[in-house]
Amino acid sequence: MAVTVRIPTTLRSIAGGSSEVQVEGSTVGEVLGSLESAHPGFAERLLDDQGGLRRFVNVFVADDDVRYLQGMDTPVPDGETVAIIPAVAGG
Repeated sequence: MAVTVRIPTTLRSIAGGSSEVQVEGSTVGEVLGSLESAHPGFAERLLDDQGGLRRFVNVFVADDDVRYLQGMDTPVPDGETVAIIPAVAGG
């Protein structure tokens, strides 16, 4: 199942400068695994030691935050868009 992954500016160097890439996967975990296979370096930036999303990384399927869905097991329909959004902090 092909899906589009939107890459934030801070991670585009890992994807060869691309703002979007096409990968395969039917769940968020599979999509991120395919992203890592196609562009090594994403996993260490996005995932913690247990294989879950790092606290400062938000992932959306369509417009829904996967933390409030099924996390890494959230289904990703064919043709859907997955967006990686780094958390912004400041003071």
